[in-house]
Amino acid sequence: MDRFEAMRTLVAAVDGGSLSAASRQLGVPLPTVSRRVSDLEAHLRTQLVVRTSRKLLLTDAGRSYLDSCRQILDDLDDAERLAAGEYRMPRGQLVVTAPVIFGQLHVEPVVLAFLRAYPDIAVRLTLADYFIDLVEHRIDLAVRIGPLPDSGLIATRLGTVDWITCASPAYLAARGIPDTPGDLAQHDCIAFERLQAGSSWAFGGQQVDTPCRFSVNTAAGAIDAALAGAGIVRVLSYQVASAIAEGRLVRVLEPFVSAPQPIHLLYTAQPAMPLKLRAFLDFATSRLRDRLDG
Repeated sequence: MDRFEAMRTLVAAVDGGSLSAASRQLGVPLPTVSRRVSDLEAHLRTQLVVRTSRKLLLTDAGRSYLDSCRQILDDLDDAERLAAGEYRMPRGQLVVTAPVIFGQLHVEPVVLAFLRAYPDIAVRLTLADYFIDLVEHRIDLAVRIGPLPDSGLIATRLGTVDWITCASPAYLAARGIPDTPGDLAQHDCIAFERLQAGSSWAFGGQQVDTPCRFSVNTAAGAIDAALAGAGIVRVLSYQVASAIAEGRLVRVLEPFVSAPQPIHLLYTAQPAMPLKLRAFLDFATSRLRDRLDG
């Protein structure tokens, strides 16, 4: 049994929630994944996971062992990167995550330009409208929008982005245009759950209850609903810039501004920063700032 291989399989199974997910991620047959986990349990003479019909559950021994596996695998990866020269020249794979629309509009073009400048570096870009834990998922760099919680992560500020409240011309023609935030009580609102918890929106220092008849966990879904005339949506300015410029959405409540949302690059503190990460930070920071200012 290759213990490192078995450890990686266990971590992939737990992170993916099932042996099938590990099989897909690792690109190996499901029976092989199952055998690796079973061989590991036999080697340790203890049960690490409980297999149910829906997901894997860690035993107490499994939780402790999984934490050790992550540390061992991280140390192994560091050793391999050091041996391969990642700390002597920019090379290897960089894993970056960003919100979906911001990533498509701003991060991906910068990444593609970076790849042309650094042919020995590969980038895996994960776009998601939810926070991905950098340590748990071994992410090198994240773009985060909004106030940052206290953490051990290092943050580089890129700029800010504004809230926009808008709706389709058809909706406003049928339901009227709100003059004040309080008028939203008479309207249908659309909630983007990732950025707006609960059913209230902040306008300046005022929290306004909003009757959200439809909520969705991606900005694209919320914007599509607004374009279809389902109600008033509140999203970030870059997410609806083209729709507003084309007249497909119309801004409302413009005099009632909210605090801009900060945008940061985040990465974990580490004793020796890989040159691939330093190269990307040096390359991307100024370019992303320019795109936000433009």
